[in-house]
Amino acid sequence: MALKKTWTVYLIHHSHTDIGYTERQDKIMRYHCDFIIQAIDILNRIHAGEEKKAEGFVWQCENFWQVKNFYENASEEYIRDFERYVRTGEIGLSGNYLNMTELVSAEVLDSRIRMAKEYGERIGHPVTSGMCADVNGMAWGYGDALYENGVTSFFTCIHPHHGMFPLYKKQQPFYWETPKGKRILVWNGDYYHLGNELFIAPHGGNTYQIRDEYHEPFISHMILNRSSENTDQMEWEIGQKRLERYLENLQEESYSWNFIPFMVSGCITDNAPPSAAVAERVNEMNQRYNGQITCKMVNLEQFFDSVKEQCKEIPCYRGDWNDWWADGVGSTPAAVKVYLDGRRKYDICEKLGEEEGEREKALKEEAAENMMLYAEHTWGYSSSVIEPWESLVGSLEWKKASYAVNGNSAASKWLDRLLAKKGEISICRDKGQRYRIINPHNVAVKDGVCLYIELWEYVEGIRYDTEIPIEVRDCVTGQIIPSQIHMTARATAVEIILTMKPKEERIVEIRLASQRKTVTYENRAHVGAEGVADLLEDGMRKDDGCVETQHYQVLFDQEKGICSVKDKLWGRELLRNGMEDAPFSGIYEVTGMNGDAREIRRSMGRNRKSTATKRYHSVLENIGIVERGDVYTAVQLSYSLEGCRFYTVYLKIYEEMRKIEARIRIHKDSVWEPENLYIALPFTAGEASVSYLDKTGCVIRPGIDQLPGSCQDFYLLQNGVVWEQEGRIVTAAFKDAPMAVFGDLKAAPVRLCSGENGDRNRAPLYSWVMNNFWETNFKADLGGFYEFTYTVRTMEGKNPAEALEICEADNEGLLAFYIEK
Repeated sequence: MALKKTWTVYLIHHSHTDIGYTERQDKIMRYHCDFIIQAIDILNRIHAGEEKKAEGFVWQCENFWQVKNFYENASEEYIRDFERYVRTGEIGLSGNYLNMTELVSAEVLDSRIRMAKEYGERIGHPVTSGMCADVNGMAWGYGDALYENGVTSFFTCIHPHHGMFPLYKKQQPFYWETPKGKRILVWNGDYYHLGNELFIAPHGGNTYQIRDEYHEPFISHMILNRSSENTDQMEWEIGQKRLERYLENLQEESYSWNFIPFMVSGCITDNAPPSAAVAERVNEMNQRYNGQITCKMVNLEQFFDSVKEQCKEIPCYRGDWNDWWADGVGSTPAAVKVYLDGRRKYDICEKLGEEEGEREKALKEEAAENMMLYAEHTWGYSSSVIEPWESLVGSLEWKKASYAVNGNSAASKWLDRLLAKKGEISICRDKGQRYRIINPHNVAVKDGVCLYIELWEYVEGIRYDTEIPIEVRDCVTGQIIPSQIHMTARATAVEIILTMKPKEERIVEIRLASQRKTVTYENRAHVGAEGVADLLEDGMRKDDGCVETQHYQVLFDQEKGICSVKDKLWGRELLRNGMEDAPFSGIYEVTGMNGDAREIRRSMGRNRKSTATKRYHSVLENIGIVERGDVYTAVQLSYSLEGCRFYTVYLKIYEEMRKIEARIRIHKDSVWEPENLYIALPFTAGEASVSYLDKTGCVIRPGIDQLPGSCQDFYLLQNGVVWEQEGRIVTAAFKDAPMAVFGDLKAAPVRLCSGENGDRNRAPLYSWVMNNFWETNFKADLGGFYEFTYTVRTMEGKNPAEALEICEADNEGLLAFYIEK
């Protein structure tokens, strides 16, 4: 042994929570309750003198969800023992609720983390530390959510599979400065099963990241399967060599301290039970190493006490900890769309600010818990990709989706109850066509809102059809509001444009038009006897080559589609010079499997593709104006695209608003091979424009406001992207698909963020709507029908954060509902 100093090895014994990866979700909930009970039983036996070899055993609850789950299912006796061991430090608490993706909103995240704070206050043991395992990052605003709920120390154990730890080096502390300027002490740790690779858990060892002389024999089942005596001896031999080599390597790298932490599980699996044998192995190691290496089981608080005592010069970094694993949402686009709709309704309910009764509070809690569970990082069963036909794969997929559905349902019921207090009525035979419209947002909004006339309704005693002229009247001012009708499957949508102050309410009604103008024949040259209007007229054009409004001029190319979008006020082009793909057109990628669904995906690494990936760009098949009226002009662009049965863009260009809305409608083929689907958004505010986007609880400049060494290839955003230059702002709101990619789509060596990557910040933007590349637990089949909506606006006089609030308002919309006559 070539160790130059004495070492203290801190072991944090926990169970990594994957809600669904190793078993069905409801079984996992029972497991984690039982794991805490097992840990209490171990401690009880130790204190009764029945298990002396395991003295020093400490159990760490990885997250507060485990504790909440335990309290909901355990007996009073176990709850008393649990609280006793929390106070003695033999069971540790974590203020983090679950290992999350960035889908979760800041409001829901805060509500869950607050539970740990309130629990600690109730039992007289403040929860000041937290941890996350496996996940590859978290939004910058996560730091504020932790700090504001008392969590000031945070341990991360990144899993660098298709990801990587930040700061270019693990096993080091740093202060993470939050967007609000607070500081959280972070230990940037190693892989969460590393203690198992060091065989500190008897019969719970593994070989995964460490590639040594034992690696191949282990995975080839050539060792540890001869006899029990041989197994125990071999485990000790492997663990000893690996531990000593690990510490020797730290010395060679000039590691600054004489302590090191490892996470360890009782068995080599996620959702693993506790093991008293870990404490037995620790005591055996301490005897054998005789002070050269001292092992000690600790909880998070105890570990961070040592960090604060021994680490005197700790660097501080600001920025987003961008998640390498955010792309799981792209494998379930339909369920994610349901989730996002529920998240928007939850936010609207919060904005309405109505007094909440017990039923509303219960629905709010139900919505938050379900949305948190859906946004948790586990995205399917461990064999979803290689065995997509297995019953358990399908079961876990639907149960995962049920969290999105149940969260949406609870938020919908909550919203319905609040709107009822605002006067919303249910449909009735003679209800009339009077509507209350509310701007629930904290910003002024000019936007369209649809009022619906059900297919069975009468208007002023006349059975309505679209040939009957109607008008929309403001019931207070008497103003007639310009409108435009559009037929849906079961109603006529009457769209109007309103400018509304924050929280403003309006009442409008639909009635028969007071004046009817009928023109049967015109003398001007505009349409021939065949009924085709194909003559170029003076004034603002609206034809297959150009749609011009008060604010925009949109030009169409017969090969690509949209080739120019000009803001007439600025006199500037909104599309990037030399763009490869037209706005809202699709790009499809697929990689041949050659019979091995897992290996080809594994080898893609952080690229999510390879040099063998085939890339296809959509080809325009047809273009034409499908609607034209006082509110907007609608153009439909039909494309052919590999991997899709159809790909259509329904484009609305508004007359009196600086707004363009695109709805991309797709029929996706079912393909088992790894694939990606992107939608091009080549907008810009100018050659030197800066990009901004909103993530959970923060606004960042991608490529700039990030931790060094973090991911900059893709981002999971909350509402949209903003481009800003010299006070000019262009926004793109992402309503249904929250993944954004900056830069070239081709496979290349991954460039980690330095925090000064302005070129990446200014790179082309794509919405990444689908992928199935992960080799274990992503949904393999992306086939089906989808619609993804994007809203583009231009504006001045706003900062990027304010512009992103407009994106949020675009996604959430104005509220309109039936009221009494």
